[in-house]
Amino acid sequence: LIRTKTTATMGKKKGGNEKKGAKVFKTKCSQCHTVEEGGAHKQGPNLYGFFGRQSGQAEGYSYSTANKKSGITWGDETLFDYLENPKKYIKGTKMVFAGIKKPAERKDLIAYLKSTCSV
Repeated sequence: LIRTKTTATMGKKKGGNEKKGAKVFKTKCSQCHTVEEGGAHKQGPNLYGFFGRQSGQAEGYSYSTANKKSGITWGDETLFDYLENPKKYIKGTKMVFAGIKKPAERKDLIAYLKSTCSV
């Protein structure tokens, strides 16, 4: 097993707190994203069903070329890294969000998204 910085960081605390993640989503994400099945796209795409899906695949949303061609499959680790600094993770993304620097907040948000957006 090769331990990367990400797996080492994520391994310190198992998962996040879904309830805290809901608050993070409401304050930092809900202006641009929805999570419910069949929810509308806003400035960003609806996130329902994105776990395990390749980036840039939500039907009816106009993604950047960089996002569509990134080849990223969304999961705990890819999201953990992406949410820290989206523009650095996918150079050329349309996402204008600066990122979430605190690892605990990212884990909480991921726990919420995993429970809310999973098919």
